[in-house]
Amino acid sequence: MKHSLFAAVFVAFLPFGAHAAKVTVTTPNAPEGFNEKLRSASLSLSTAERDDATAQDLLAAAQSDYARLIGVLYAEGYFGGVITIRVDGKEAASIPPLRAPGQVRRIDITVDRRAEFTFGTARVTPLHPRTVLPDGFATGKPARGDLIGEAARSGVDGWRAKGHAKAAVTDQSITADHARKTLDADITLAPGPRLRFGALIVQETGRPSRVRPSRIRAIAGLPTGKAFSPDTLNQPATRLRRSGAFRSVVMTEAETPNPDGTLDITTRVVDAKRRRIGVGAELSSLEGLTLTGFWLHRNVLGGAERLRFDGMIGGIGGNSGGEDYRLGVRYDRPATFSPDTSLFLQASIEESDEPDYRERSVEIGGGLSHIFSKYLTAEAGLSYRYSEIDDDLGSRSLQHLLFPLRATWDRRRASALNPKSGQYVDLTLTPFLGLESQSGSGARLFADARTYHSIGEADRFTFAARAQLGSVAGAEVTDVPADMLFYSGGADTVRGQAYQSLGVELSPGVTVGGRAFMAFSGELRADVTNTIQAVTFADTGYVAQDALGTGKGEWHSGAGFGARYMTGVGPIRVDIATPLDSGAGKDFELYIGIGQAF
Repeated sequence: MKHSLFAAVFVAFLPFGAHAAKVTVTTPNAPEGFNEKLRSASLSLSTAERDDATAQDLLAAAQSDYARLIGVLYAEGYFGGVITIRVDGKEAASIPPLRAPGQVRRIDITVDRRAEFTFGTARVTPLHPRTVLPDGFATGKPARGDLIGEAARSGVDGWRAKGHAKAAVTDQSITADHARKTLDADITLAPGPRLRFGALIVQETGRPSRVRPSRIRAIAGLPTGKAFSPDTLNQPATRLRRSGAFRSVVMTEAETPNPDGTLDITTRVVDAKRRRIGVGAELSSLEGLTLTGFWLHRNVLGGAERLRFDGMIGGIGGNSGGEDYRLGVRYDRPATFSPDTSLFLQASIEESDEPDYRERSVEIGGGLSHIFSKYLTAEAGLSYRYSEIDDDLGSRSLQHLLFPLRATWDRRRASALNPKSGQYVDLTLTPFLGLESQSGSGARLFADARTYHSIGEADRFTFAARAQLGSVAGAEVTDVPADMLFYSGGADTVRGQAYQSLGVELSPGVTVGGRAFMAFSGELRADVTNTIQAVTFADTGYVAQDALGTGKGEWHSGAGFGARYMTGVGPIRVDIATPLDSGAGKDFELYIGIGQAF
C-alpha cells in the first residue's frame, strides 16, 4: 500500500510531455512556401517536438510566437496581418503566465496576411555615387522589411568602401500607411570623414603570444597611411592566419579616429600549438606500402617561423624495385622583404630503388615564395644537387645547380582533398647547370592541370579530368638525374599499369626514362550516400625519347572503378584497375590511399 501511494504522488507531479500537444499552422490563401517560413519561425512547433517540454514551456512558446511570426510577415511585406494563436481554444495572449494549464493538448496558429504593402518612399541619403541599393528597394515594389536593413547596410558599406570607416545610420523613419497599403522608409546616413589606416596595435589578452609584436605587425602588413578600405583590412588578418602560427586572429577598428585622420586597428591573436605530428599511408598491390610522416615546430625563433621534418619509406613488400627512403627538412620565415613574401631553406637526402634505376641524392638550397592573390602563388629558388645513379647505362655521379621556378593557380572549391568544381594548374620550370663534364645543362618543364565539374542535386555527380605534360630539353638522358626523367604507370599516372613500367627502350635490355611525357585521366564520381562515393575512371600515358615527343615513344592505358569513404581527414580511396593493353602484366592492380587520386 505504501508503494502504491508513492507511485500515485510521483505520477501526479510529472510534467505532461510535449508529445500530447498537436500544433497546426494555417495561412489562408498564402503563396507557395509562405507556410513553411512560418513553421520554421514558430517556437511552438520546435517546443512540441521535445519530449521534456512541459505545459509551461508550450504556453511560453505560443506567447513568444506572436513576435516571431510578425517578423516573418514584415519581412515579406505584410504590415496589416492578423495573428491568432489559441491554446486549447483560448487566445494565448490572454492566459496569465502564472496560470498555465496543467496540460496542453493542441495549439492552433492562424495567420491572415491581409494585403501586401508596397514602398511609397524608399530612400537612403546621402549615398556615395557608386553605391548600388537592392533592386527591390524602390517606390511601388513589395515592401519587404528585410530590404530596409539591406538598403541601410548597402549605404553604409558604400561609404566605408571609399574610406569613410565611421559611416553610420543617424536617423530612420519607417511609417506604414494602412489606408494606402504603403510603407515609407527614409534612412539618413552620416558618412563621416575619409580616414587612413593608422597603427596596428597588438593587444595581449590572457596568455601573451610567443610571436614578437614587431613580427606580428610585419606579417600583417597593415598599410599605415593608406586610405581605409574594408577589403584591405581583411588582408592582414588573412596573412596572420596563413602563417600557421595562430589559432585565432581578430581585427578591431578603433572607436575614435586620431586627430590626424588615421584610424588605429587592434589585433588579438591566440597562438596555435607549437608542435604537430602527422602520418600517412598508401598501399598498392604492386608498389607495396608507402609510409609518410612529418614533425612540425611552429614559431621556432619567435617570428612565426616554421621548421618541418618529413620522412618517407616506400616500396615495403612491393615488387617494383626495392625500398625507397627520403628525409627532408624545410624552414619557412614569413614576411621576408614584403608581407606576402616568405623565405625558405630546405635540404633532403633520398634513395630511390626503382625498376629501371637506383639513385642516391642529396639536395640543399632555398628561395622565396610569393602570394600574388587568393588563387595565384609562385616561388623561385636555387639549390645544389649531388646524385649517384646505377641503371642500364652503367654507374655515374652528377652534380648540378638547379634554378626551380614554380607557379600554382588554384581555384578548386569545396576541399583540395575532395574538390567538386573549379580548376587547378601547377607549372614548374627548372633550368639546371652541370658542374662537371658528365653533368649536362638544360631545363625541365612539368605541368599538371585539373578541372572539376559537378551536376545533379547537391552536386551528386562530379566529373574530374587531369592532364600532365613534361619535357627535358638541352641535355642527354645520361646527363640528367634519373628522377628528373619521365616514366609512366602507377597510382599517379596510369592505374592498372605496373609502376614506372613505361620508359624508353634505347636497345634490347636498356631502358631509361624519357625526355617527354604526357598523361591524361578522367573520373566520374557519384555520391551514393553522404559518406560513400562510387568512382569509375580511365587513364592513358605516353613517354618519348626526345624533348618534343619525337623519336621512340609509346602509349599505354588503364581503366577501373573504385570507392571513397568520406572522413574528417579526407576520403579514404580504394581503386581497382586493369590494363587496356595486351600483354601488360597483371590482370588488375589495387590502390588504397587517402584523398582523391587527383
